[in-house]
Amino acid sequence: MEQKTTLRADARQNRERIIAAAEEVFMEQGNATSLEAVAKRAGVGIGTLYRRFATRDALLAATYSDRLLAFAQTCREGMAQLDAPSALRAYLEGMVNHINIYEGLAASIGMVLQSGTPGCEAVGEVGAQLLSQAQQCGAVRPDVAFTDLVHIMTAISLAIERESERPARIAHLVSIFFDGVYSR
Repeated sequence: MEQKTTLRADARQNRERIIAAAEEVFMEQGNATSLEAVAKRAGVGIGTLYRRFATRDALLAATYSDRLLAFAQTCREGMAQLDAPSALRAYLEGMVNHINIYEGLAASIGMVLQSGTPGCEAVGEVGAQLLSQAQQCGAVRPDVAFTDLVHIMTAISLAIERESERPARIAHLVSIFFDGVYSR
């Protein structure tokens, strides 16, 4: 769980430097890179990094939070014009695209989404709402839970992580998934 306490100015600056450095390092080298490399890039000791972020997943979640907040806002604004099943499909495709921003993030996404950061909470709420709307209109089976969607996002993300034709593969794999969850 991300820290929610008010930080001293120097601690807040260290935290911000660590997140900025992690973003750079994860984009360049993937999330499996050493946390020592992140600390070095941020100009802090490894102990400082671990005081702010006890685990790699906590650092990933904090680093990824703003991206997820922006995606959740885009979903709220853009998906209102879509019917419920199309909105849910667009959400899944968008999340898989976001999950593959850092090499190796797919393997950790389940833990990251449970971290409680504002971005993780926002995309979870949007996804659960879109799933519920699709179920209410009878388009998606009632036994599909949001955690099922997370597992599917993870599976698709892992499957296409190293592929060059990601957008087409994502759409194809999401379509295969929807064939199984559509209410008949």
